[in-house]
Amino acid sequence: MRLTVITGMSGAGKSQALGAFEDAGWFSVDNLPPGLLPSLADLLLLDGSPFESAAVVCDVRGGAWFGDLAAVLDEVAERVEVQILFLEAGDDDLVRRFSETRRPHPLMAAVTLPEAIELERRQMAGMRERADVVIDSSGLSIWDLRRAVFAAMTQSDGPRLHVDFVSFGFKHGLPRDADLVFDVRFLRNPHYVPELAPLTGLDPRVGEFLAAAPAMQPFLERLEALLDFLLPAYVEEGKSRVSVAFGCTGGRHRSVALAEMMAERYRHQGYDVSVFHRHIDKPHTAVAAPVDADQDGT
Repeated sequence: MRLTVITGMSGAGKSQALGAFEDAGWFSVDNLPPGLLPSLADLLLLDGSPFESAAVVCDVRGGAWFGDLAAVLDEVAERVEVQILFLEAGDDDLVRRFSETRRPHPLMAAVTLPEAIELERRQMAGMRERADVVIDSSGLSIWDLRRAVFAAMTQSDGPRLHVDFVSFGFKHGLPRDADLVFDVRFLRNPHYVPELAPLTGLDPRVGEFLAAAPAMQPFLERLEALLDFLLPAYVEEGKSRVSVAFGCTGGRHRSVALAEMMAERYRHQGYDVSVFHRHIDKPHTAVAAPVDADQDGT
């Protein structure tokens, strides 16, 4: 189990950093008192726990409890892998962000904002020295910060891009949430082969039929080259999930086979992969083959 503790300066982007971990599938908790970290570790180490990685924010909002963080981390590190991610920013950026959001600094009870920032910086000096990763968010947009956080996760063997491969039938409607859509109706259609028509793209016989199509291999070469380029680019951009959809007419044969093939390929490349067949259960209808059976039908 891996535990990332996000800490640092108020206004430096800890909540946005935590959101990047949560989007990547980590169990996430904001403003957790340090004294509860051992209990969280115990919970996540239980057999059957749905999470293997957790990210928590611990900072000066915890008041006097925050002073226990260093000692608690020593205790927790004996049982789980601990990483400390420290976020900071320049004074001018912090003052501007608090002014824009109109939220009070946690240490502003009896001092001015610049004085609170200086006080917090002194209180945080020890954790900054101990941090495994330090990110300076000065001048960074939210998306630049997310990219920096994802790079930190990748360096620590963090979560991978999740890719959904989806099949669908154009006659039933396109999936609205797809990032990439490929129309595979140019491939010859198994629907018009009597022994294949009742099957789906999950059957190896349908895959063999498509593999023999003249256009199949050139298409696969170009498709794989495109995805090999795009998926790492999405990771670099900080995207945590991508949906790649394949559509044929009815969503039972060609699109299903392509989604399964790509899922298998990129699962072996280390991506987290899911497969969804939206219209595979639509009823099969026997239809006489048209003159050009490769372009019509389901």
